[in-house]
Amino acid sequence: MRPDVTLAELPLRPELVGEEPYGAPQLEVPVRLNVNENPYPPGADVREEMAEAVSAHALNRYPDREALALRTALAGYLGHGLDASRIWAANGSNEVMTHLLQAFGGPGRTVLSFTPTYSMYPEYARNTHTAYVTEPRAADFTLDAATVLAAIAEHTPDVVVITTPNNPTGTTTPLAVIEEVLAGTEAIVVVDEAYQEFAKHPERTALTLLDRFGNLVVSRTMSKAFALAGGRVGYLAAAPAIVDACRIVRLPYHLSAQTQAVAEVALRHAGELLAQVDELRATRDEMLVRLPQLGVEVIDSDANFCLFGPFGDRHDVWQRLLDRGVLVRETGPAGWLRVSAGTPAETERFYTALAEVMEENR
Repeated sequence: MRPDVTLAELPLRPELVGEEPYGAPQLEVPVRLNVNENPYPPGADVREEMAEAVSAHALNRYPDREALALRTALAGYLGHGLDASRIWAANGSNEVMTHLLQAFGGPGRTVLSFTPTYSMYPEYARNTHTAYVTEPRAADFTLDAATVLAAIAEHTPDVVVITTPNNPTGTTTPLAVIEEVLAGTEAIVVVDEAYQEFAKHPERTALTLLDRFGNLVVSRTMSKAFALAGGRVGYLAAAPAIVDACRIVRLPYHLSAQTQAVAEVALRHAGELLAQVDELRATRDEMLVRLPQLGVEVIDSDANFCLFGPFGDRHDVWQRLLDRGVLVRETGPAGWLRVSAGTPAETERFYTALAEVMEENR
């Protein structure tokens, strides 16, 4: 094979031909509000403690492959009587979902989700040879139990994914709906709560159902509320047997000692780090008021972002915002854009840029 072989010439798996790597634009612009990051980094004292924790681990030794200290700390953070046997941690919630589909998906199996929703789900399915099927959400992007159960009856999935608050819409699925779904299926039901800490009622979590349903998985991340996107730590809570299934398919030493150490420090300082969540929640609530005043619709959100539009040419609006130094996300249903809650200065710059764009559209 020639050394200058192109991607199109490689003997790729058929389903990868023509595909491109996933990823939101990573552009150096003054205001980046496109990937739902927490704009407030850990304080200097916490960062110093993280650096000390990292330096304490010898790079010539393998990390704890079971990440027991981290899983114990995560259980303590979540509460609800959980312990390490019911927690699994991985390299972001992306790897958590991959582990679940490696264990419960695969050839001849199906995962069901409800669109619009997180754009990585079909890629998890593709990469694990799992069939991916979807059903649409309601016009207001919500879900009810009848819709979910009807879809389960039609598609007989092995795994069902319910995202709440949903990305990119920010809409939530009530606990009563999740409870009814769990009672009506033996499939593995993954409730993706990546943005739960930002919800108006974060205590209304599927974690409260774990003791009643052995097929429930609750997925979380430290990337958002804990401002640890660069640390790459996601985790789930489930029955011990589901955790053991993930342990079977994980790669050896999938979480570095340094990653585990940083996450453990973050959890020790959870109160301090999560203090910024209240501010971001207030920023989100302000967006829900300010965006309509600028002449656009906005979907009621329980996450740290808002979906706004619709636009006849959303890419044109996205580009004109970018030309003004503001990067938002071109994702989700046609005609809509998503903006993350930023610092007050970032958010004001976004409002100013959008007002200028809307004035040009008049």
